[in-house]
Amino acid sequence: MRSIRTETKGIASWPEEERPRERLLRLGPQALTDAELIAILIRIGFKGTSAVELGRQLLQQFGSLRAMVEAPVLALLEVKGLKGAKAAQLVAAMEIARRVSASRRQSQLQIKSTRAAAEYLRIRLRGLSEEHFRVLYLNRRNKLLDDALIAQGTVESVRPPLRTIVARALQVNACALIAAHNHPSGAAEPSESDRLLTLDLIAAARPLGLKVLDHVIVGEEATYSFADSGLLDELELECLAPGQTNQSRKLTRE
Repeated sequence: MRSIRTETKGIASWPEEERPRERLLRLGPQALTDAELIAILIRIGFKGTSAVELGRQLLQQFGSLRAMVEAPVLALLEVKGLKGAKAAQLVAAMEIARRVSASRRQSQLQIKSTRAAAEYLRIRLRGLSEEHFRVLYLNRRNKLLDDALIAQGTVESVRPPLRTIVARALQVNACALIAAHNHPSGAAEPSESDRLLTLDLIAAARPLGLKVLDHVIVGEEATYSFADSGLLDELELECLAPGQTNQSRKLTRE
């Protein structure tokens, strides 16, 4: 086992057989600890702390590798010794991992309930420093066809274009959609702007036979479902012309 004194030195001074990058090439990535894999990404630590020790500090601070991957970028930038290029390399690697994981899940994912939708979207939207507006597009069997980021920015500037949302649905042959966005402030309650946007989306989708199944708002600790709250039904009724009946397709709660 390496001594504490050796740990505080730069990795370049370690014996070659103990350096993480050389060990990865010789033994494969499965032979390395989480801290060593992080060290390869960030390459160098800071004065008195090696990259491996910095990797351990990151894991200790966030509690686990998964928690670190899900942490917002701003939280990583607050870590001593993790600035500029090092932070960018680490964030890029974690985003690649997230996208690969999401792609695998998406290829076989069916969203049959509001709870399933909320769990999926919480992973995608919680902890972001900016507001992101996403739309999940589903077929008749509720299989996920596409998960699209439609707009992002500050709360004041994000206004997802309805034409883009509907056009994407036609491109992927979707029969239904679930809208979602996060509140960087942490609260999950809908604003009047959220309500009006949902009303406009229902009105734009209805003539095409496209069903809006839910609008999910992701906060720091909670999520809000327009469907579960009954607000979606109220908005659908507002969109009905005299003599029209409401479309019956809905998500279950569980």
